[in-house]
Amino acid sequence: MKDFKSHLTFTKQQRSGILFLLLLIVALQCVYVFIDVPSEDTKIDAQEIAFFQAEIDSLKAVKIEESTPKIYPFNPNFITDYKGYTLGMSNEEIDRLLAFRKQNKWINSAEDFQKVTLVSDELLDELSPYFKFPEWITNPKPKTYSYDSNTPKTYDQKIDLNLATASQLKRVNGIGEKLSERIVAYRAKLGGRFTSEVQLQDVYGLSEEVIQRINNDFVVKTPKEVSKISLNSATIEELVTIQHIDYEIANYILQERTLREGFKSLDELTKVKDFPIKKIEIIKLYLTL
Repeated sequence: MKDFKSHLTFTKQQRSGILFLLLLIVALQCVYVFIDVPSEDTKIDAQEIAFFQAEIDSLKAVKIEESTPKIYPFNPNFITDYKGYTLGMSNEEIDRLLAFRKQNKWINSAEDFQKVTLVSDELLDELSPYFKFPEWITNPKPKTYSYDSNTPKTYDQKIDLNLATASQLKRVNGIGEKLSERIVAYRAKLGGRFTSEVQLQDVYGLSEEVIQRINNDFVVKTPKEVSKISLNSATIEELVTIQHIDYEIANYILQERTLREGFKSLDELTKVKDFPIKKIEIIKLYLTL
């Protein structure tokens, strides 16, 4: 207890110092509260503030634009329930569209879309700029005459393939300008005439289906004559002059000919190692037994 009292006992000099400190604190508080210290005038640049405000407004506009759902071009024939809902269509309008599509029918214009769905003019004006229909709907090509490949033609009705023009060949379904010109160019490469229709197989880009359509309307009536090579006596040098036969295949042909003691038919060539079986009909044009 005595130790505690000793902390509260001050000398006269200490008491005077404490009193002076308290008076100083009170005086400073009064100065802070009652005396108004003049402050420097802050200059405001209105033009600079307007510039920053405009920049803030533009950033807000960009943010709003980015957060707004965007509509991309679409084919109205494939609108789903969710897609129709996001476009603002009612359930009844969506159901009419889906029922129409279940009948395997197609919408080909904005007018068709409104007739089927019964949407309002306002909604149609809002959606129609985003309608995207197939190219053959928006840009239909003029109809051109084409040969009817389903109707069999007699030999006399068919056009001579060696006299056919690129324009005539273009009428066959599946043959455009490039393919028709390629056929004529390949014919010229053969000396101006095909020996047989099978040589169309060597025209790049012609599928078997298209070749069949050509054969329905064209035939080689004036074949080019070729000098045939005897298969059972031909040398390697003679065989390699035939298209699709190189030195390796020619050597295999001679080996097979020796084993068989001569070929009995041209079809036996399919037994030769690495023989181009798909081209055998063309190769047979240049061979004889």
